[in-house]
Amino acid sequence: MPIYTRKGDKGETTLYGGEKVAKDHARLEACGSVDELNSFIGLALSEAEQRDVRDALKGIQSNLFELGADLACLGESNRINEKHVGGLEELIGNLEQELEPLHKFLIPGGTKLASQLQVCRAVCRRAERRTVALSKSENINPHCIIYLNRLSSLLFQLARVANKRAGVSEQEWLH
Repeated sequence: MPIYTRKGDKGETTLYGGEKVAKDHARLEACGSVDELNSFIGLALSEAEQRDVRDALKGIQSNLFELGADLACLGESNRINEKHVGGLEELIGNLEQELEPLHKFLIPGGTKLASQLQVCRAVCRRAERRTVALSKSENINPHCIIYLNRLSSLLFQLARVANKRAGVSEQEWLH
């Protein structure tokens, strides 16, 4: 079976339920941003050596497929729910115990893993913005926005933990 179908050659694609939409539709912008985020998390995962970080990133990747499926449906789709959001909040809480409280903004960077996680955080914020934009014109699962909001916080914390565990100091922004 070839990887291409030629069905999208005229700028349209088919959603999960069979509906056709333009490839620049707000729903596809949101789905594409989530897909990009998942790819960047895969890149970060290739650098992650500690089991707890690897497990967290693998779980996130699986959840992002569920979230993408929610976004790809025009009808009711509630794969992402309070349980998924609660799981992120629990991870954030566990990581906070390892870290010093923040008093200033941090400049992204440090180890390769921390830097990749900061890129993931920024892409996550874009996915969240695209999902919010979609929600203004169409019905979506509201937990998708909440999940992406918590996920960006978790990715920030994971970046901080990656630096701390590697013995790399965080660089505070001085204005």
